[in-house]
Amino acid sequence: MNATHILANLGQSLWLDNITRSLLKMGRLRRYIDEFSITGLTSNPTIFDHAINSGDYDDAIKSKLRQGNSAEKLFIELAVEDLTQAADLFRPIYNKTCGVDGWVSLEVSPLLAHDTKSTIAVAKDLHAKARCANMMIKIPGTREGLPAIEEAIFLGVPINVTLLFSTEQYLAAADAFMRGIERRIDAGLKPDVRSVASIFISRWDVAVAGKVPEVLSDRLGIAIAKQIYTTYLDLLTSPRWMRAYNAGARPQRLLWASTGTKDPKASDVLYVKALTAPFTVNTMPEGTLQALAEHGVVGTTLPADGGNSEEELAWFASENILVEELSKQLQDEGSTSFINSWNDLMRVINSKSAALEHAS
Repeated sequence: MNATHILANLGQSLWLDNITRSLLKMGRLRRYIDEFSITGLTSNPTIFDHAINSGDYDDAIKSKLRQGNSAEKLFIELAVEDLTQAADLFRPIYNKTCGVDGWVSLEVSPLLAHDTKSTIAVAKDLHAKARCANMMIKIPGTREGLPAIEEAIFLGVPINVTLLFSTEQYLAAADAFMRGIERRIDAGLKPDVRSVASIFISRWDVAVAGKVPEVLSDRLGIAIAKQIYTTYLDLLTSPRWMRAYNAGARPQRLLWASTGTKDPKASDVLYVKALTAPFTVNTMPEGTLQALAEHGVVGTTLPADGGNSEEELAWFASENILVEELSKQLQDEGSTSFINSWNDLMRVINSKSAALEHAS
């Protein structure tokens, strides 16, 4: 039994951070589901950027060019097609787990990260366009994103909250989710609207690389994750959340994102091994998944009390690493990075469209 099966048996869901047309056509996603216990996936503009550049979508783009689509509309149509196919593969898992697992995610344009009203409108439109019960819409947990998350949940749109780095940011996102659920309960609506809160891990360690002693390398992201996990467990058993469960709501699950190792000197399954935890999701790139299946070893499960996380964070503080300030910086940088990736994707689509039109 490889490490992917062991993690699944321990109660952790493994999602793939990748979606391309070839992944679907060549049967790799089907194999990952069957052989590596993959139970969901996420997508982002950078993934589509690389796939479109590779020629994966040439035939589809040629077909859609005749319809006069803009780059953004063309991308949305391509993404919805792919994610709907992937969602169909995960639908038996979604049904078997009563909606706990088996999800795919589609991102709202990151250009809207600071536009609450437009984010709500686009999230609602994407959810309706997909017509897919097991598709979440990704909304960043920025200041402007939080009211959009609340409203989307109230409207019955499943949400993957992205760009969360710290305990404070996680708590704000969890509160937005609960406000949406409580509004549904008060309105007499079914409160079973699913969500995950995505905590970005490896970017912490990239941010402090070279700024702390070697002994602290690749440890900050894990320490933050331990702290957040304790907060997560406290929320799951809080009176507020239990009242919502009693009314028919289901928990917002914690998701570990950005778990591919960036440090070439570190283990390629560093974060997967360290973040073993029941009732959480670990979403990982294809290379990390393959490494986990080939030679990964499952670590001990995260301690409910956070273990030594406070001691480790104090050590970072003694090295002038101010976690709260850095978390805001990372969220801002992440938002900017997503915008840059989106703009790059639009340029690639326009360039590819022009080339294909010229060739025909």
